[in-house]
Amino acid sequence: MTDIVFSSWGGEIIETRGNETQNQASIKMLDLPEYFKQDEKIKALMGWKGIVLRSPEVDIIDLCREYFEAVLAHSKTCDKCNYCKTGWEEMLEVFQDIAAGEATEEDLEFMQSAAEAIVSNAKCSIGKSGPTPLFHALKYFADDFSQAVRGEKQVTKGTYYSKLTAPCLDACPIHLDIPKYIELIKDAKFAESLTVIRERLPIAGIVGRVCFRPCEKHCRRGNLDEPISIKALKRFVADHEVSEQKEPEYDITPSENNGKVAIVGAGPAGITCAYHLARNGHEVTIYESLGEPGGMSAVGIPDSRLPRNILQREVQQIQKMGVSINYGQTIGKDLTLSQLETDFDAVFIGIGAQGSIHMGIEGEDQEYQGFIPGLAYLREVNAGRDPYPPGKKVMVIGGGNVAVDCVRCSLRTAKEDIHLVYRRTRNEMPADDAEIHDAEEEQVQFHFLTAPVRILAEDGKVVGLECIKMELGEPDASGRPRPVPIEGSEFVFDCDTIISAIGQQVDLTLLAGMDDVQTTKWNTIVVDPYTKQSNRSKIFFAGDCETGPDALITACAGGRRAAHSIDRHINNQALEYDDNHCFDKLFETVKVYDPDEEILKVESKQRFQPSMLPADTRKSTFDEVEQGLSAREAVAEAERCLRCYQVATIAV
Repeated sequence: MTDIVFSSWGGEIIETRGNETQNQASIKMLDLPEYFKQDEKIKALMGWKGIVLRSPEVDIIDLCREYFEAVLAHSKTCDKCNYCKTGWEEMLEVFQDIAAGEATEEDLEFMQSAAEAIVSNAKCSIGKSGPTPLFHALKYFADDFSQAVRGEKQVTKGTYYSKLTAPCLDACPIHLDIPKYIELIKDAKFAESLTVIRERLPIAGIVGRVCFRPCEKHCRRGNLDEPISIKALKRFVADHEVSEQKEPEYDITPSENNGKVAIVGAGPAGITCAYHLARNGHEVTIYESLGEPGGMSAVGIPDSRLPRNILQREVQQIQKMGVSINYGQTIGKDLTLSQLETDFDAVFIGIGAQGSIHMGIEGEDQEYQGFIPGLAYLREVNAGRDPYPPGKKVMVIGGGNVAVDCVRCSLRTAKEDIHLVYRRTRNEMPADDAEIHDAEEEQVQFHFLTAPVRILAEDGKVVGLECIKMELGEPDASGRPRPVPIEGSEFVFDCDTIISAIGQQVDLTLLAGMDDVQTTKWNTIVVDPYTKQSNRSKIFFAGDCETGPDALITACAGGRRAAHSIDRHINNQALEYDDNHCFDKLFETVKVYDPDEEILKVESKQRFQPSMLPADTRKSTFDEVEQGLSAREAVAEAERCLRCYQVATIAV
C-alpha cells in the first residue's frame, strides 16, 4: 500500500506499472502519510504538483473528475477570471460525458487545449498550476481515457476528500484565508476584508501588530522579490474600522443546546475561545487575575509595540457580544477550579506563562537591589513605574522577544548604557528578527556567544555581571548548536541593573486539589492536541499552559479549536478529528510551500511596509513605533499578492 504505483509529483516520474522493481528512492514527494483518517488509507493524491498513485484500484478518470469539481467550486466563489471558471466547467462536463459513455476523442483534445488556455490566462496559481495533474493524466494514462471514450472501460466511482489551501494559509496557526482578505483589500473592500479575518480571529488589531509572521516566511512572492506585508495589511483593516468610527457586527448562530462556560484568563487564548463560544450563543464568563484584559499581551508587551487602547477596544467588542469578564479573580485563591467545574457546563483554561525561569547562577537568589526577572520588569514598566530609577547601565540576559522588549523598554526609561547578553549568535536568537533589527537601530549593544556566571554586588546592590565567552558545539535537543564555555575567558561587565529574561514557565497553582489532571515535566497540561480536552472531560486547556511559552497567534488558534470542542461537548457530540485536521497532518509532509520554486513571468514590484518612527525619536518614547499603512499603500501592497490557492484531492 505504501509503494508507489505512479507519481508525477514535482515533475519527477515514478512508473512501476508493469515494472514493480523500479527504484523509488529519489521521489521528491516526501513521505506521503499512509493514512488520512485512522481507518482510511491514502490510495492517491492529486494536486498542484501532479499525481501520486498508491493503488491500481483508483480510477484516474474519476479522480480527475473529483479534483475538477473541487477546483470549480473555488473558481465560482472567486469569480475573478471568467475564462478560468468557464474552462473548468466545460472540462468537468467532459468528465461527466466520459462517465456516461458520451465523450469522444475530440473531447479529450478539447480538454488539453482548454487547460492550456487556463494556464495562459489565469490570474492566480489555481489556474496556473491547477491543470498540471490533468496534463499528467492525459499523457501517462492515455490508454485509460481512450478506452473509456470507446466504451471499453467503465469509470469506477471512488471515495475522496478535497481541500483548498495556500502556502500562507497553511503556515498560519489559525489558518486565516489570507489570499481572500488581501484580495478584498485590493478592491478597497476594507470592512469585508476584516469580516473574513474575524471568521477565525477576533483580535486583528492586536495580531496585526505583534504576530511573528509565519505566513510571510511561506509567501511565494518572497521567491520573486519580497513577501507580502501580510501582518501590516491585517493591522490596516482593523485600524481602518477604528478611523471610520465603525462598530463591528457579529453574526450569532446559537447551537442546538446552549450552555454556560467559564474561561480562566483574558489573554489571547481565552478571548478567542470566548468569542467563538459567544458566536454559538453560549453564556461565557471570563475570570482574569489582572485588573485589565490581555493577559501577557497587556503586561508583557510594551505600548511601543501594542498600544493599550487597541487591546482594550478589541476586548470590549467581545464584551458587547455578551461575554462577561470578572477582573481581579484568581483561580486557586478567590475561586477553585473544582467550583467552576461544578457550576459550569465546561471550563476553558487559557493562562499564559507568567513565571520567569531561573538562570541558576551565583547571586541570583540573594535579592540584590538591581536584579529583576524580565517579566516582572515589563509589568512594572507597563504600569508606568521604573523599578530602579537611579540605575543607568543595564544588562539584559536572554535572546527571546521578552529580552528584546526589556532592552528597548530600558532605553525608554532613560537608561544610558544598554547591553544584551546571549550565549549563542544572532542567527540562533529566537526573538523576531524585525525586533532585533529595531533594537540595533536604537543602539542597544549586543554581546553574542556570552553567558552569565555570577552576579556581583556590594552592600546588597548590583555592581556587575561576571560572564564567560562561549563557542558553538554540536546541536542540542532544540536543533540549535550547543554553546560551550571557553575556559579562562571570564570577564566582568560593570552595571547597576541586571534583567534576567531567559525564558518563561507556567504557574499551575490553580490545579490545587486536582491532582489527577495530567501534566508534563515542563509544567504544562496534557491535552488532546486537537480537541484541547484534558483527562477531565469538562476541562479544556490551550495557550501557553498547553504548549509552553509560544506565539500569541498560536494561543489564538488553540482557543478557537477549544471553543469548537466545547460547543460539541455541550451538544453531546463526539470530539472527533475533522477533515481539516487530517489535511493539516497531510500538508506537514506534502509541503504546500516550496522555497526553491522559481516564480516566472511576474513583474517585480516594490513592497510597501509600515513606516517607523526614527530611531533617535522612538527610543525616548513609548509611542507606537510602527505607523501603519495608508489606504493607498495597503491597496498597492495587496496588488502584489499572487493568490496562491491550491487544491488537493485524495482518494481513500
